[in-house]
Amino acid sequence: MAETIYDVAIIGGGPAGYTAAIRAGQYGLKVALIEKESKLGGTCLHWGCIPTKSLLFNAEVYDHLKHAKEYGIEGLGEGKLNWATILKRKNDIVLKHAKGLDFLMKKNKVNTFEGRGRLTGAAKDGIYTVEVNTEGGGGSDGERSFLKAKNVIVATGSDAKMLPGMEPDSRILTNMEILSMTAIPKSLVVIGAGAVGVEFGSIFKSFGAEITIVEYLPRVVPNEDEDVSKELNRLLRKRGIDVHTGAKVDKVEKTKDGVKVSFTGSDGKQNVKEAEKVLVAVGRAPRTENVGLEKTKIKPERGFIKVNEWMETEEPGVYAIGDVVAGLPQLAHVGAMAGMVVAAKLAGKYARPMRRERIPACTYCEPQIGSVGLTEAAAKEKGYTVKVGKFPFTANSKASIVDSHDGFVKIVADAKYGEILGVHIIGPQATELIAEAVTAMELEATIDEMMFTIHAHPTLAEAMLDAYGSVDGMAINM
Repeated sequence: MAETIYDVAIIGGGPAGYTAAIRAGQYGLKVALIEKESKLGGTCLHWGCIPTKSLLFNAEVYDHLKHAKEYGIEGLGEGKLNWATILKRKNDIVLKHAKGLDFLMKKNKVNTFEGRGRLTGAAKDGIYTVEVNTEGGGGSDGERSFLKAKNVIVATGSDAKMLPGMEPDSRILTNMEILSMTAIPKSLVVIGAGAVGVEFGSIFKSFGAEITIVEYLPRVVPNEDEDVSKELNRLLRKRGIDVHTGAKVDKVEKTKDGVKVSFTGSDGKQNVKEAEKVLVAVGRAPRTENVGLEKTKIKPERGFIKVNEWMETEEPGVYAIGDVVAGLPQLAHVGAMAGMVVAAKLAGKYARPMRRERIPACTYCEPQIGSVGLTEAAAKEKGYTVKVGKFPFTANSKASIVDSHDGFVKIVADAKYGEILGVHIIGPQATELIAEAVTAMELEATIDEMMFTIHAHPTLAEAMLDAYGSVDGMAINM
């Protein structure tokens, strides 16, 4: 029987890898998907996007219940959290979608292999050989097999970074350990105020924990527009979260009952904060060791893989997508779209490269943040003469109805042509509202065009309409 030669072998079964596999299967390509864990889904499904957003929904419901009497709901008494039930719900959601991925692989005729995939060298006669090793990935240790493919996609994902000299355990946590705690901590120090840090800080503040956030850079969510950072900083403090920006962590020590974090504040003064646990949320490192890159022309930089606009590496026929790619944000939807781009390209179907300035970023803290395009500062740095509009949710009727009226929509536009350069939202359902802005920018809509786009009333989306109008000082509700 002739040896199977796949059109594409994909190393990694997270959002980037499984999306590439599904789309390639839909195009009729012969696909092999290699995943070292027993379940598909990667960090996003099992330890990231999905479980954290499940907890955030619990936190949102709990926050609303605290104000039940204001909504005319009486007799509930004082709510009590059941952490075991919260975790079970989270695990059930994860399991449901993991099973869904297994179904989708079968539906799209994707062959899955459990084990660690590794390149064995350059292509010979246009065919790559990929080693699949089950050691550390299930099955009998040390079992090896090999498969052949015309193309290979590296989608191995990333791991949480740790501060030097520290190892995660039951008190020093990453995004993985914090999702496996046996109880809600009474106090938590969060090191890092990016998306992961502020999301977990928001969750456990809602659950009653004392939260301290320590950020090395001058502001929280430092990749966002400066106005958004200022507003989130204000609202975190309003919620009772102790926020320190421009602060350098000097030492993390274990105590008898928890941890002690010593840090130097922006004023140069020494600070010490004790808590039950500490969450280290200082970014993620690409998982590119032991993938066999050294046997190819690929030369990683700080572990990241350089690609062209079609996600192809220096080794022809080898592509990289997801968190391992240099220069792209480590977001599930970025990896997934990159997978769809590569699959279409390999199948000879219509495809177009991703545009960096059209990638939305979402942070699911309370209040939520959604953004796309250039910040005001970045637009000015690029030489644009900008006009800025800002509309507060306090003036939006639906925001009042849902009792979530902090924040604003900010539009950054080119003054000459009215082109929308960036949209930055902090407030209720910001992570949903940003989709409109992405669509508008993809279609190169102008402020004038969006001002005459009908938005239903009463909706949070109307804040977008007013924000477009505010660029020319013509918001209706302000």
